[in-house]
Amino acid sequence: MTPKFTPLKDHDTPIKVLFTGYLCTVGIGYLFALIQILFTHGMADGKFGLSVDDIVYSYYGNRSGTVLETQLNGAMKANAPDQERFKIMEWVRDGADQYDYKDNGIEKIIETRCVMCHNKEASGIPSFTSYEELKPYTTQDTGATFASLTRISHIHLFGISFIFMFVGLIFSFAETTTTQYKCIAIGMPYAFLVADIMSWWLTKIHPMFAWLVIFAGMGMGISFMFMWVTSILEMWLFKPVFINGFGSRYLEWRDSPEASIADRIWVVLKTLTRQIKPAALFVKEQWLKHGWPVIKNLIKK
Repeated sequence: MTPKFTPLKDHDTPIKVLFTGYLCTVGIGYLFALIQILFTHGMADGKFGLSVDDIVYSYYGNRSGTVLETQLNGAMKANAPDQERFKIMEWVRDGADQYDYKDNGIEKIIETRCVMCHNKEASGIPSFTSYEELKPYTTQDTGATFASLTRISHIHLFGISFIFMFVGLIFSFAETTTTQYKCIAIGMPYAFLVADIMSWWLTKIHPMFAWLVIFAGMGMGISFMFMWVTSILEMWLFKPVFINGFGSRYLEWRDSPEASIADRIWVVLKTLTRQIKPAALFVKEQWLKHGWPVIKNLIKK
């Protein structure tokens, strides 16, 4: 059956170069994003490498200590000698008094080690140029604030969705993948992106949802890599991989008359979709019958 689109391998070379340039650029960007996560969230517990504790400390907070102590023992640990870090933490545990801030040399340490980054000109990070600005961070560590979560959430939703839109658009020209797999692969990043953002807020409420952050991030990464690798291979290495190489076995399996996992998932998704409308009508009926009268009575009272 002739496809209704031009496969990636049959596109003109300039189009292939355009697609490849974009994929390579966002691929490098994705790699640097992972590295950035390792050096920020990955150091929240003071140990290199991303763990569940890192996620909990970043969003829920370390409720046994203060914000400043958590950062000095975590992501900011390498920015000051142990002696100076312990001096600041001792000052925080003694009540973070304003007079001791100057008399004990805390102000000088902050100016030397912190203000180079934490100043009024820096965006996205707090300023430590005065005692009044530093004081809020000597209280209990409750993780990311709701204001910062709101700011980061809308940036990620807008920015990352655009990345996946163009990666998915390029991948949609692939011919080695069935329509079912295409739909699943293209839709997965958006589902995991929303789950990832929601998991931040849920972890802020309860630390048990930290696992969801890792799971959603892995889901995005797997779907991104699948679309990225498939697109590159089809554009430049179609014959050596899918005709003469290991990809030929995949094509045989794809064309097998037996129902694949993707086919089964596709049937389940279509079945669930058909049930959405009746379920929505049932919920609406129950709301109008039982829920809304209760709300009306409460409003009248």
